[in-house]
Amino acid sequence: MQSDGLCYRAAMAAEKPERLLAEEWRGILAAHARTTCELDRELHAYGLGASDFEVLDVLAEGREGEPACAFRVQELASRIHLSQSALSRLIGRLEKDGLVTRGMCSEDRRGVSVAITRAGRSRHAEVLPVQRAVLARTLAPQPEA
Repeated sequence: MQSDGLCYRAAMAAEKPERLLAEEWRGILAAHARTTCELDRELHAYGLGASDFEVLDVLAEGREGEPACAFRVQELASRIHLSQSALSRLIGRLEKDGLVTRGMCSEDRRGVSVAITRAGRSRHAEVLPVQRAVLARTLAPQPEA
């Protein structure tokens, strides 16, 4: 027969990894929130938000081994981590500002493709150092207290 103290210690030992996972998860969420808020604050002066820049960045980078090219909205949604409806609204704003164009996919007329414009490429190049500086500042390892 086990004593209550032994059962309690065994239960605590079993919970510790889950607790550590939860703490790690909360740390990731906090870093994401901190970084996104800082990006939004810094990029506001350029008429962009963090997600706006992310779309321009993906479009400017292109696919591995290819120059910048058009992306299907579904492909962008999986890389930007927004719902298709939220991404469509964001693309609409970027298109209105002349930073991207939308068109029908050449290989599938039901799909919509998005490409960066010359103005979008220029804005991206202007803002890229600001965005990377924010990432370096907010995602740098924090000294332990």
